[in-house]
Amino acid sequence: MQTKVIERGVASLAWQKVQDYKMLVKFRLTMTVVFSSVMAFLIALSGPVNWLAVLILASGGFLVTGAANALNQVLERDYDKLMKRTAGRPLAAGRMSTSEAVMAAGFMSLFGITLLALFNPWAAFLGTLALVAYAFLYTPMKRISPSAVAVGAVPGALPTLIGCVAAQGEITFLGLSLFALQFLWQFPHFWSIGWLGHEDYAHAGYKLMPVTSSGACDRRIGLQAFLYAIFLVPVSLIPYTLGVSGWISAVVVGALGLGYAWFGWKFFKAGSRKAALQLMFFSFAYIPVALVAFFADKI
Repeated sequence: MQTKVIERGVASLAWQKVQDYKMLVKFRLTMTVVFSSVMAFLIALSGPVNWLAVLILASGGFLVTGAANALNQVLERDYDKLMKRTAGRPLAAGRMSTSEAVMAAGFMSLFGITLLALFNPWAAFLGTLALVAYAFLYTPMKRISPSAVAVGAVPGALPTLIGCVAAQGEITFLGLSLFALQFLWQFPHFWSIGWLGHEDYAHAGYKLMPVTSSGACDRRIGLQAFLYAIFLVPVSLIPYTLGVSGWISAVVVGALGLGYAWFGWKFFKAGSRKAALQLMFFSFAYIPVALVAFFADKI
């Protein structure tokens, strides 16, 4: 009986450690980053798909992104304790030491960048740039100015460019267009999330959102969300003009951009939680649907 109790206790601790590492690397977010990079690779690729290369790219991207997220939590551990949505993270809750998280981030970055370097120097350089910009530029800027959102949008969009350079060996107009697509997409996406979590962010001292003199979110971010979504429409047509994808994906992604803009406009006019939620949920669908449309139309 005592042996079974000990075994259950060990299994429980092991399970908790697995869950802690999933939280440390922000597993679901990291998987969406990997998806963007792999889809960009497949869109840019000419010739048959090398699935070993896809696996290497996915693994390298996962490790680099996981390292960036781990370093982010190391730097923000004291602030994470102050927010409801982050208080349960392993560093904030005291279930993991700072040294363990830093060591994990070090190993992940080392192996991740090495895997990206198997493609070409561009992929390794851009992976390193994304990690450094996210952890050491965006993270500290979040407590200084709303301009941190623009800074963070750069590493947030680099996975698509990394996928393209891994396939093509150089920076091309296609890679830059997919980078621009994901860069612009992030602004309406984040403004909706920032609106919904403004009190939590403000409690921890983050200055991510433009605010009025009363401390409330400036409703003009809704107008910005609308404008960025409108800019997405011509950008989304670039793969078609380059001959990479066909007219069907151009119509689909153009319609997505107009829908995104519509929800941004509703958010601007209503300034309500419901409108922010609608914009946020639409943003979740935009990137995967757009990238799948480009790839399917290419086939």
